[in-house]
Amino acid sequence: MVIEKDRVVSIEYMLKDDEGEVLDSSGGSDPLVYIHGNENIIAGLEKHLVGKTNGDSVSCAVPPVEAYGEYDDNLVFEVPKERFKEFGDLEVGTQFRTDEGPGLLTVTEIEGETVTVDANHPLAGETLHFDVKVVDVREATAEELEHGHVHGESACGDDCGCDDACEEGERGGGCGCGCH
Repeated sequence: MVIEKDRVVSIEYMLKDDEGEVLDSSGGSDPLVYIHGNENIIAGLEKHLVGKTNGDSVSCAVPPVEAYGEYDDNLVFEVPKERFKEFGDLEVGTQFRTDEGPGLLTVTEIEGETVTVDANHPLAGETLHFDVKVVDVREATAEELEHGHVHGESACGDDCGCDDACEEGERGGGCGCGCH
Protein backbone atom coordinates (compact mmCIF):
# COMPACT_ATOMS: atom_id res chain seq x y z
CA MET A 1 0.00 0.00 0.00
CA VAL A 2 1.27 3.46 -0.91
CA ILE A 3 1.68 6.33 1.58
CA GLU A 4 -0.88 9.05 0.97
CA LYS A 5 -3.21 11.27 3.01
CA ASP A 6 -5.19 9.52 5.74
CA ARG A 7 -3.14 6.30 5.71
CA VAL A 8 -1.64 4.96 8.93
CA VAL A 9 2.13 4.78 8.48
CA SER A 10 4.71 3.03 10.68
CA ILE A 11 8.33 4.15 10.29
CA GLU A 12 11.69 3.50 11.84
CA TYR A 13 13.85 6.62 11.75
CA MET A 14 17.08 8.30 12.71
CA LEU A 15 17.28 12.09 12.93
CA LYS A 16 20.63 13.91 12.70
CA ASP A 17 21.74 17.54 12.65
CA ASP A 18 24.06 19.18 10.10
CA GLU A 19 27.12 17.84 11.95
CA GLY A 20 25.81 14.26 11.83
CA GLU A 21 24.99 14.09 15.55
CA VAL A 22 22.03 11.79 16.25
CA LEU A 23 19.23 13.88 17.78
CA ASP A 24 16.53 11.21 17.91
CA SER A 25 15.91 7.67 16.77
CA SER A 26 13.29 4.96 16.95
CA GLY A 27 16.11 2.45 17.43
CA GLY A 28 15.47 0.17 20.37
CA SER A 29 11.77 1.03 20.50
CA ASP A 30 8.61 0.51 18.50
CA PRO A 31 8.26 2.27 15.14
CA LEU A 32 6.65 5.70 15.03
CA VAL A 33 3.01 5.30 13.96
CA TYR A 34 1.01 8.26 12.64
CA ILE A 35 -1.77 9.26 10.25
CA HIS A 36 -0.20 10.74 7.13
CA GLY A 37 -1.25 14.21 5.95
CA ASN A 38 -2.80 15.27 9.26
CA GLU A 39 0.08 17.32 10.72
CA ASN A 40 1.16 14.49 13.03
CA ILE A 41 4.79 14.77 11.89
CA ILE A 42 6.70 17.66 10.33
CA ALA A 43 5.55 18.67 6.86
CA GLY A 44 8.94 18.26 5.21
CA LEU A 45 9.27 14.62 6.24
CA GLU A 46 5.69 13.88 5.17
CA LYS A 47 6.47 15.35 1.75
CA HIS A 48 9.41 12.96 1.29
CA LEU A 49 7.33 9.92 2.32
CA VAL A 50 4.42 10.42 -0.10
CA GLY A 51 4.27 7.55 -2.59
CA LYS A 52 6.55 5.25 -0.60
CA THR A 53 5.47 1.75 0.42
CA ASN A 54 6.40 -1.02 2.90
CA GLY A 55 10.16 -1.63 2.93
CA ASP A 56 11.11 1.62 1.17
CA SER A 57 13.91 3.72 2.65
CA VAL A 58 14.26 7.48 2.46
CA SER A 59 17.18 9.75 3.29
CA CYS A 60 16.33 13.43 3.17
CA ALA A 61 17.21 16.87 4.50
CA VAL A 62 14.30 18.98 5.77
CA PRO A 63 14.89 22.75 5.94
CA PRO A 64 13.67 24.75 8.96
CA VAL A 65 10.68 26.19 7.07
CA GLU A 66 9.34 22.63 6.59
CA ALA A 67 10.28 21.52 10.11
CA TYR A 68 10.12 23.67 13.26
CA GLY A 69 10.52 27.07 11.62
CA GLU A 70 13.28 29.63 11.64
CA TYR A 71 14.72 30.71 14.97
CA ASP A 72 12.84 33.81 16.22
CA ASP A 73 14.70 36.15 18.58
CA ASN A 74 11.33 37.63 19.60
CA LEU A 75 10.54 34.35 21.39
CA VAL A 76 13.37 34.89 23.87
CA PHE A 77 12.34 36.96 26.86
CA GLU A 78 13.17 37.81 30.46
CA VAL A 79 10.86 36.91 33.31
CA PRO A 80 11.12 37.71 37.03
CA LYS A 81 12.51 34.68 38.89
CA GLU A 82 9.64 34.82 41.40
CA ARG A 83 7.26 33.57 38.68
CA PHE A 84 9.09 30.22 38.73
CA LYS A 85 8.68 29.35 42.43
CA GLU A 86 6.42 26.39 41.65
CA PHE A 87 9.12 24.82 39.45
CA GLY A 88 11.66 24.49 42.28
CA ASP A 89 15.37 24.95 41.60
CA LEU A 90 15.91 26.32 38.12
CA GLU A 91 19.00 25.59 36.08
CA VAL A 92 20.04 26.65 32.60
CA GLY A 93 18.63 24.01 30.26
CA THR A 94 15.54 23.30 32.35
CA GLN A 95 12.51 22.82 30.10
CA PHE A 96 8.87 23.07 31.08
CA ARG A 97 5.41 23.68 29.70
CA THR A 98 2.96 26.32 30.85
CA ASP A 99 -0.80 26.60 30.49
CA GLU A 100 -0.38 30.06 28.97
CA GLY A 101 1.45 31.19 25.86
CA PRO A 102 3.83 29.05 23.83
CA GLY A 103 4.32 25.35 24.46
CA LEU A 104 7.81 24.38 25.60
CA LEU A 105 10.02 26.94 27.37
CA THR A 106 13.76 26.47 27.91
CA VAL A 107 15.70 28.38 30.55
CA THR A 108 18.74 29.85 28.79
CA GLU A 109 20.11 32.19 31.46
CA ILE A 110 19.63 32.99 35.15
CA GLU A 111 21.06 36.26 36.38
CA GLY A 112 20.10 37.52 39.80
CA GLU A 113 16.32 37.76 39.95
CA THR A 114 15.84 37.49 36.18
CA VAL A 115 15.34 34.31 34.17
CA THR A 116 15.75 34.30 30.39
CA VAL A 117 13.53 31.77 28.62
CA ASP A 118 13.40 30.69 24.99
CA ALA A 119 10.02 29.70 23.52
CA ASN A 120 11.48 28.56 20.19
CA HIS A 121 11.25 24.83 19.53
CA PRO A 122 14.65 23.33 20.44
CA LEU A 123 15.14 22.42 16.75
CA ALA A 124 14.01 25.79 15.32
CA GLY A 125 16.41 27.04 12.68
CA GLU A 126 17.91 23.57 12.16
CA THR A 127 18.03 21.57 8.95
CA LEU A 128 16.97 18.05 9.93
CA HIS A 129 18.51 15.00 8.28
CA PHE A 130 16.36 11.87 8.32
CA ASP A 131 17.04 8.24 7.48
CA VAL A 132 13.67 6.49 7.40
CA LYS A 133 12.46 2.98 6.68
CA VAL A 134 8.77 2.42 6.00
CA VAL A 135 7.65 -0.54 8.13
CA ASP A 136 3.93 -0.60 7.35
CA VAL A 137 1.17 1.33 5.61
CA ARG A 138 -2.54 0.65 6.13
CA GLU A 139 -5.92 2.33 5.81
CA ALA A 140 -6.92 4.40 8.83
CA THR A 141 -10.17 3.47 10.54
CA ALA A 142 -13.07 5.91 10.57
CA GLU A 143 -12.54 6.39 14.32
CA GLU A 144 -8.84 7.16 13.86
CA LEU A 145 -9.64 9.74 11.20
CA GLU A 146 -12.36 11.28 13.37
CA HIS A 147 -10.00 11.56 16.36
CA GLY A 148 -6.94 12.53 14.31
CA HIS A 149 -4.59 9.89 15.70
CA VAL A 150 -3.90 6.16 15.61
CA HIS A 151 -5.72 3.83 18.01
CA GLY A 152 -5.13 0.28 19.16
CA GLU A 153 -2.04 -1.78 19.75
CA SER A 154 -0.24 -0.27 16.76
CA ALA A 155 -0.47 3.12 18.46
CA CYS A 156 1.42 1.99 21.53
CA GLY A 157 4.99 3.09 21.63
CA ASP A 158 7.44 4.13 24.30
CA ASP A 159 5.66 7.41 24.99
CA CYS A 160 2.06 6.23 24.68
CA GLY A 161 1.75 6.41 28.46
CA CYS A 162 -0.32 3.27 28.75
CA ASP A 163 2.29 1.10 30.53
CA ASP A 164 0.93 -1.96 28.70
CA ALA A 165 -2.61 -1.12 29.83
CA CYS A 166 -3.66 -1.08 26.17
CA GLU A 167 -2.92 -4.74 25.76
CA GLU A 168 -4.38 -5.60 29.15
CA GLY A 169 -7.63 -3.72 28.49
CA GLU A 170 -7.26 -1.51 31.54
CA ARG A 171 -8.22 1.60 29.60
CA GLY A 172 -11.39 0.31 28.05
CA GLY A 173 -9.51 -1.31 25.19
CA GLY A 174 -8.10 2.00 24.04
CA CYS A 175 -4.67 3.46 23.69
CA GLY A 176 -4.96 5.78 26.67
CA CYS A 177 -5.73 8.85 24.59
CA GLY A 178 -8.83 9.56 26.67
CA CYS A 179 -11.22 9.58 23.74
CA HIS A 180 -12.53 6.01 24.11
